[in-house]
Amino acid sequence: MFIVIGIMFGGIVIGYLLRRVQLFQKINNLIFYTILFLLFMLGLSVGANKTIMSNLTTLGWQALLIAAAGTLGSVIMAKIVYNRFFRERGKP
Repeated sequence: MFIVIGIMFGGIVIGYLLRRVQLFQKINNLIFYTILFLLFMLGLSVGANKTIMSNLTTLGWQALLIAAAGTLGSVIMAKIVYNRFFRERGKP
């Protein structure tokens, strides 16, 4: 897990240093469709896993609760960060 996080932070640093290179500015669409493809492949993998599919009723409610809590937390923090750092001063 630390290797994955380290690679991600390495990519952030390199992306920051190379942010003015035209090639990296045009690659956003490719990244978006690559992520969609990877999510589709993850869905195929989960659908083919007999253990997950047989326990979906139990795992499904737990996963839904965790996903909802994570999404709610992200929305709340995004609102806080937006209000603190990005909203123009003087506007409600």
